Amino acid sequence: MSNRVAFVTGASRGIGHAIALNLCQANYDVVLAATKIEGNEQIAEELRALGATASTVNLDVSSAESVKETFAKVLKDKTRIDILVNNAGITRDGLAMRMKAADWDAVLNINLNGTFRCIQQVLPGMLRNRWGRIINLTSVVGQAGAAGQANYAASKGGIISMTKALAQEVGSRGITVNAVAPGYILTDMTAVLPEEIKARILAQVPLGRIGQPDDIAHAVKFLASEDASYITGHILSVNGGMYM
Repeated sequence: MSNRVAFVTGASRGIGHAIALNLCQANYDVVLAATKIEGNEQIAEELRALGATASTVNLDVSSAESVKETFAKVLKDKTRIDILVNNAGITRDGLAMRMKAADWDAVLNINLNGTFRCIQQVLPGMLRNRWGRIINLTSVVGQAGAAGQANYAASKGGIISMTKALAQEVGSRGITVNAVAPGYILTDMTAVLPEEIKARILAQVPLGRIGQPDDIAHAVKFLASEDASYITGHILSVNGGMYM
């Protein structure tokens, strides 16, 4: 059989970049999807230079039309998608009392609705092939909550519940559905936090260090592999012990 095809959303930077790189190193045929094709193409070239099979697509998970068109294009080109990694996500933090409706809607639409839209596109093929791996990125915030992040917590908590429901729905057809819940990881999203907040978060991490994107990518690679074939409906916390 040719290399399995892995589709990674939000692949142009941070955790998504690390996931794409790790899956390429494990000999998957990786499709990098993001809203900015330029960033994606740069990463794809970097991966191809390492001898990997990588291609890029434009994808806006907030648009049902974009999701449908992009997945149809990839399925026509690759004939199948074996592994879906739902990594695309945003934050729009603010206290609940003053949170703008647009900020609530944007976070739920991209993080939760976008994840579901992508899952719907790969399920028919996975059910037909009786094999599939769906790996959703949630967050420690979806497990423990965080002040000023009601919208983000709701979206990531929804992903946890959806993961468990889908795992029960499709398990009999050889499809596993799991989630990875990162803790405090060094990315563009966390780099902008004020130093005192970074120090406060770090004080809650028993392992005493900030997580790296590769820490998450290794967990995703494991869940995508045959080694994880009897694991489904599981939320794998990769957080240095900050939430247990």
